[in-house]
Amino acid sequence: MSIFRSEKMSLYQLFLQNESAYRCMSELGELGCVEFRDLNSEATAFQRTFSAEVTRCNEMERKLRYLEGQIVKEDIKIEELLDMPAAPLPKEMVDLEAALDKMESELREINVNAEALNKNFGSLTEMKLTLQNAENYLADRDGIFGVNETTSAAVAPEEGMTQLNMQRFRFVTGVVSTEKAQGFERMLWRAGRGNIYLRISPLAEPLKDPVTGNDVHKSVFIAFYQGEQLKGRVKKICEGYHAALYPCPESVGLRRETSVGVYSRLQDLKTILDQTKEHRHRVLVAAAKHLRTWIVKVRKIKGIFHTLNMLSVDVTSKALVAECWIPDVDVYKVRLALKQGSEASDSAFPPILNELPTNAKPPTYFRTNKFTHGFQALVNAYGIANYREVNPGLYTIITFPFLFAVMFGDGGHALIVTMFASWMCLNEEKLSKVKGEVFGIIFGGRYIILLMGIFSIYTGFIYNDFFAKAFNIFGSAWVVNYRSEGRPGEEYLIGEGSMESAMLVPDRHYDVCPNRTTSKAYDFDNATDFQSCGHYRQYPYPFGVDPVWVIAENKIVFLNSYKMKLSIILGVFHMSFGVFLNLWNFTYFKRRVSILLEFLPRILFFWPLFGYMMSLMFLKWVKYGANKEERELKSDCAPSILITFINMMLLSYSEEKTRPPNEECKTVFMFGDDEGVTQKTLQIAFVLIAVLSVPVLLFGTPIQFKMKMNRMNKAKNNYSHSGSLGSSGHGDPADREPIVNSTLHVESGGKHDVHDGHSGDYDQNQGSNDDEHNTFGDVMIYQAIHTIEYVLECISHTASYLRLWALSLAHSQLSEVLWFMVLRIGFKALPGYLGSISIFLTFAFWAGATVSILIAMEGMSAFLHTLRLHWVEFQSKFYKGEGVKFHAFHFKRVTDDAKDD
Repeated sequence: MSIFRSEKMSLYQLFLQNESAYRCMSELGELGCVEFRDLNSEATAFQRTFSAEVTRCNEMERKLRYLEGQIVKEDIKIEELLDMPAAPLPKEMVDLEAALDKMESELREINVNAEALNKNFGSLTEMKLTLQNAENYLADRDGIFGVNETTSAAVAPEEGMTQLNMQRFRFVTGVVSTEKAQGFERMLWRAGRGNIYLRISPLAEPLKDPVTGNDVHKSVFIAFYQGEQLKGRVKKICEGYHAALYPCPESVGLRRETSVGVYSRLQDLKTILDQTKEHRHRVLVAAAKHLRTWIVKVRKIKGIFHTLNMLSVDVTSKALVAECWIPDVDVYKVRLALKQGSEASDSAFPPILNELPTNAKPPTYFRTNKFTHGFQALVNAYGIANYREVNPGLYTIITFPFLFAVMFGDGGHALIVTMFASWMCLNEEKLSKVKGEVFGIIFGGRYIILLMGIFSIYTGFIYNDFFAKAFNIFGSAWVVNYRSEGRPGEEYLIGEGSMESAMLVPDRHYDVCPNRTTSKAYDFDNATDFQSCGHYRQYPYPFGVDPVWVIAENKIVFLNSYKMKLSIILGVFHMSFGVFLNLWNFTYFKRRVSILLEFLPRILFFWPLFGYMMSLMFLKWVKYGANKEERELKSDCAPSILITFINMMLLSYSEEKTRPPNEECKTVFMFGDDEGVTQKTLQIAFVLIAVLSVPVLLFGTPIQFKMKMNRMNKAKNNYSHSGSLGSSGHGDPADREPIVNSTLHVESGGKHDVHDGHSGDYDQNQGSNDDEHNTFGDVMIYQAIHTIEYVLECISHTASYLRLWALSLAHSQLSEVLWFMVLRIGFKALPGYLGSISIFLTFAFWAGATVSILIAMEGMSAFLHTLRLHWVEFQSKFYKGEGVKFHAFHFKRVTDDAKDD
């Protein structure tokens, strides 16, 4: 049962031939149950054997990312994988690399050509719009405006230019960004000192940027000026504002001829661009069909070579040597996978897998499924379990949702949580593809949320709390039988009425009433018959809290007392269970001395104090009550458990401390004689047992460590003495030389321990090499810290479980506030049909506040408090959490397809 304890691990040495290493590693990657140790940890990434292959895989991944970006940009759907492809052979890697290189080169060439065509198309479009805008200003003005400076280079003025031509206005036309238009105009005005005439017209439609493809808003301008000095200034300002200048002939005929030429070139470019886009689209569609397959293949190849880089090369350079951890139950599968890989590669020498004896720390591996994976993740977030240590994840499946439900405790809210979790569980295949960090966390814990909702429905029935209302399923055990006006024969009210509040007396039996479920007028002959009609049925509500407490004025007092005691009881049992799990660890690892020196002192300190206090709670519930006939057993005579516990710890039994709350109560002691001799004796004995267990817990382990070290030193001295005598004899020294294994395991005489069952399992609670490095002072300080911590945490952790009561109270009170201050007001706000409007509005606010505050925020708060109770109060009693997680070489990890194991 690997969820209770981690899988048994063994260290193996694997020899692979070079020609079969790739196929064997591929088979192991599909199997996913082998963790390889890095035997080249001191080498850099470029010093490893297969660094060139890994570099090639990185380059292919870069090309695939480029293709994926282009496909996503084109808004083409990428086909999902139906079946996971196998890892390709090395020769297939060459073909795949060539195909990706060809596709990337072709796509980049298409993009470069398309970008150049788009730039040309954009320039011609701007030129066309410039000509159209200039026509509005230059038509019928040939005698006023003269040469366009953008065409002056092509048509130079003659040397004999007349004075009239020199005085004619010159102009430039072009396009500038609309965002820069105001600054551009202001700069021309300042540079020309008001002698430059500028007209700007924004374009009606935005233009496409040829590089990014985004919309760009531009404006067409025409600037008139005179003189060479202004000409230079205008051109420099246009360059500074990145304004594009276009030629514009001064005559109408030339402008029309130029416009026709521009329009013709635009049509040709549009046809070429459409063909380029179609070709690019076909290339990307073809790539989208195989993109996921290529990504998986490349990542599998990279994973194989990355793992092969962790292997060392033997001296002959003909084989690879690996050291790996394998679960004992999967050794047969590993051998079969190696055999299949060797046969597929036609290797002459099969792989060799040998077990290595070692005392190194094995990794921790728990087999989980989609249901238990979330609960195990909660435990792993605190720390990975030590090898073969008791795993709290198994018990967290029940205790975590139960403690959450104690704090959440509203059946209506829990029903919404359960429905949400059920929806995620039923649609998990579809929802597993949804991306998003927050939703991924929620979806990963869908089964945790489901159990939290189911358990909260149960506690909702226990508390009889559904959206701050109670259900009277079995009929209340209480009834209100008080007269309206105090005369026999008048109407008697059962339930909530207009009467003043009054305390119901539980010792009055109401079975004698003619009808105890409805309001009616009873015909009594005298007041004596009326007095016999009581309030209590004499047996409680069958399941959960009686619904009458919802309308009771002392509801908070009653529920606080009930939930407070319940929190302490659950806490004592929960922590005691953790201490007993530590006993299970001691028994499994055969640490029998630790049972006497650690487990027994802890349990003898905790239970005589807090177990006794819990017993007093049960005794108080059973012995005292308002319906008891004896006066000294009435509720007001019940002693305070807190005061009793304080007096017990202080050994305070003076007359003042043991005085009853009133004269009618005979004693404050809950059992034994009225003088309290029995109870005082038992309490003093419990305190003495708890006090005496502290020195045992404090000094037991250090003394045992000291005795063990003395025995080891004595045995070492005897061995050294016998060795010196043996060296002078005729024995063979080779028989006494230790055989040193590469895995740090040293055994004398060439023999090693082979673990049988769990007797040889690595015990991380008591490491094999710790005794050699620790001193008595270190152990003493360590034990003193843990003893003080345990004594203090027994008190603080018990009080910490009161959060179960506090959060339950807060949740119920917030629910009542939303009901009485929001929804009930909506029912009474407006009369008649208008009330439906107020009900609709208040219900919307109530529903939103319920989901956001009471379910989301309060649920998260209860979740975090439950997590703290497990991590600190429960797991600290037995859980070390200092292990190393088992990271198997598995293609699910390297392909980012890591679904639930």
